Amino acid sequence: MLKKIFLGLASAGLLAAPAWADPAPAREHMSHALTVTGKVATPLTLKVADLRQLPPANGGELAVTRHNGDKAETITSYRGVRLRDILDKAALDAPGHNDVKKLAIIATATDGYAVVFSWGELYNSPAGEGVIVYYEKNGKALDENDGEIGLISAKDIRTGPRHLKWLNAIEVRKLVE
Repeated sequence: MLKKIFLGLASAGLLAAPAWADPAPAREHMSHALTVTGKVATPLTLKVADLRQLPPANGGELAVTRHNGDKAETITSYRGVRLRDILDKAALDAPGHNDVKKLAIIATATDGYAVVFSWGELYNSPAGEGVIVYYEKNGKALDENDGEIGLISAKDIRTGPRHLKWLNAIEVRKLVE
């Protein structure tokens, strides 16, 4: 309803059209590959075809909820790869006994939106099972509205804040010495 009001006012020249009303921003943010950099032994650049070669992770119906608990969308199914499987392929550079505990993993989209995970979250808690880099949603390849690659943290209570469209970078950082 609110979207219709904004679009009506914009088409009447009374208000500038919001960014989400124009499909051009979605096209300009389209992601085609995912880079993995930082504290890894083997930096990677992965396209969807490369992701399909990794062990698959599938999920069923998932409500994407905003930070306030409102539902943004419902995903009926998704297919991709666990983030930790991608990190294992890149091989975390953490030679010291406790180094992995000091790592933060930052996932960034082409529009600048970024989310953070700790090593412990991904490897030492049930949440890690649900952090999926996905390339199919609702039985179809992702389109320009999502980029070719996205990320969802499916086991979060509110899934929206760590849902990335247009995913294009994973960076591993050591936070403290």
